[in-house]
Amino acid sequence: MNRMGNVQLLFRDLWAQKLRTTLTLFGIMWGTMSVILLLAFGTGVERQNQKNMRGIGEGVVIVWGGRTTMPYKGFNRGRSIQLTEEDVKLLRREIREIQYISPEYSTRSAQVRGPKNVDHTNLTGVIPEYELIRNVFAQEGGRFINAPDVQNQRRVAFIGDKFARFLFGREDIVGESVFINQTPFTIIGVLKHKRQNSSYNSRDENRVFIPATTFRSMFGHRHISNLVYKARDSASGDYVKKRMYELLGHKYVFNPADKDALFVWDTSAFRKILNAFFLGFKIFLGIIGTFTLTVGGVGVANIMYVVVRERTHEIGIKRAVGAKRRSILLQFLLETAVVVAVGALIGFVLAVGLVALLQFIPDSMAEFIGRPVISGSVALASFLLLGAVALLAGYFPAKRAAMLDPVAALRQV
Repeated sequence: MNRMGNVQLLFRDLWAQKLRTTLTLFGIMWGTMSVILLLAFGTGVERQNQKNMRGIGEGVVIVWGGRTTMPYKGFNRGRSIQLTEEDVKLLRREIREIQYISPEYSTRSAQVRGPKNVDHTNLTGVIPEYELIRNVFAQEGGRFINAPDVQNQRRVAFIGDKFARFLFGREDIVGESVFINQTPFTIIGVLKHKRQNSSYNSRDENRVFIPATTFRSMFGHRHISNLVYKARDSASGDYVKKRMYELLGHKYVFNPADKDALFVWDTSAFRKILNAFFLGFKIFLGIIGTFTLTVGGVGVANIMYVVVRERTHEIGIKRAVGAKRRSILLQFLLETAVVVAVGALIGFVLAVGLVALLQFIPDSMAEFIGRPVISGSVALASFLLLGAVALLAGYFPAKRAAMLDPVAALRQV
């Protein structure tokens, strides 16, 4: 009998056991849906968090002055290190591996007033490179702070999109004025909306940026709040930090090995930790889905044992006319694969449909949990799991069929 005939016999036997077949297919279907949906959710959450991480900038390092913890060259521990704009110039000049670097002044004591509201927000003084370091891009029709703004100490402001709505009730405010304390500033740009899941002062959507020179002349700050930089490539990140400690350690007389003298937040290192976390998270979800799929596989194995028992006489005839054990083994493995494939196909179609529906979840939710994604890795993992389930569920019943004694099998009518 050809393979098509074997498949027809299989479906005939499965049809004779309607309830058991339905429960078995449901187990495979549910297991397939579980694996695909759990991995798709894991991938969606990971991608959303990676996207949100880009809001703070890619490969950004933020540096604050710290406090020494080691005595060095006659100085006691516990000295406070405060950074200046000259440190930014020093690092830019001496470390060629730094692509962009900017000082950052910051205060919350200034009152910012618009036509509708007034508030104390984070007022930040920076230079033009800050835009490229922190991905602070302007909406159409506006711009960020440029070199002439800094050189001429212009009273211009770049405003976060959420704070613009708070002050004016709208975002199309380029060219209008905002008051910082009692000083009018011309608005040159509004932040292009971005998702940001981490910050070190406040979210950029709520900040007001002005030229660093203007900030210094208004408030008289001698020291910067912090500096931010971006290396030319990730491979040079450790070298840049090492040279920074050496240069600033020489200037402020602290031990370059004293890591607490500067407080450094390397977002690239944080991203590596986050990636490792999400890898473990997806593995955990995959294990849960695998357990569910394994239960379906046990159901397939049980029904295949029933099929083998009901077709014992047929197996005996095949063996009597010369069929090899290998042929019997492959026949039942193929039939198991058909059962698994039918259940998996139903489950896959339902999972794809659910993923498509979940694309319509509100943006307010998607901003945090993302939207499920059936990626190539999810499809491959699901395919490999289903293949393993089909092989394990079919092997033992198929082996039992192949090992039947032909004489004993022919006696069963």
